[in-house]
Amino acid sequence: HVQLVESGGGLVQAGGSLRLSCAASGDTFSSDSFSSYSVGWFRQAPGKEREFVAAVTGSGGTTYAADSVKGRFTISRDNAKNTVTLQVRSLGPEDTATYYCAAVRGGFGRTYFSNPGVYSYWGRGTQVTVSS
Repeated sequence: HVQLVESGGGLVQAGGSLRLSCAASGDTFSSDSFSSYSVGWFRQAPGKEREFVAAVTGSGGTTYAADSVKGRFTISRDNAKNTVTLQVRSLGPEDTATYYCAAVRGGFGRTYFSNPGVYSYWGRGTQVTVSS
């Protein structure tokens, strides 16, 4: 079993930045390495569908980002600490949403990682609110 816990959300003014973290734990990692799991970030605003934001492969060597956040959001991971970080910059009101991290073993390609249905594990989310 894998548990994911997001943190780092909050209220920020437009143009501001936040650092979102996703911490992974669970007995799965007693026999399987966190580096075997790709991690994605999604967000969901009230009344809207869950939207892909970014993903990183298990090694951290390949990252993907939605067009709407490219150049503003950066995803990275520290496999020694079982954490994935989403650095978000130049925030605007349109970025207001609950941000979720999710994990899947393996996987390849942006099309794959942008599909929320492929992920096996989800966190409960962290709220990001951007005021104008």
